[in-house]
Amino acid sequence: QVQVVESGGGLVQTGGSLRLSCTASGLPFDSYSMGWFRQAPGKEREGVSCISYDIRTTYYADSVKGRFTVSRDNTKNTLYLQMDSLKPEDTAMYYCAVGSKYTFYFRLKSTDYKYWGQGTQVTVSS
Repeated sequence: QVQVVESGGGLVQTGGSLRLSCTASGLPFDSYSMGWFRQAPGKEREGVSCISYDIRTTYYADSVKGRFTVSRDNTKNTLYLQMDSLKPEDTAMYYCAVGSKYTFYFRLKSTDYKYWGQGTQVTVSS
């Protein structure tokens, strides 16, 4: 059974930083691309970033490019999202998702992801 669990969310002031973590179990973590998505109240879920299974390739939404950094440690089955220079518009529930095996897409399409976590809340105060 695949389990995906996010952590690290919280309340931070504008300009601050947070680091989200995500662990995935029940599958060969180092074989799957991984992604981060977010959903703000009243808005559709949007892609934030993704990373290939072999850590060689990353992709970011324009809204977070230059501020967020995705990484992973395949020895720990863990995905990370370092979020710097946070803005109030970054406030959302952040979700980690398991993508395709040995495949990486240069896009952030939720239907490319099969397994999802329950989310971790990030709130940026102005």
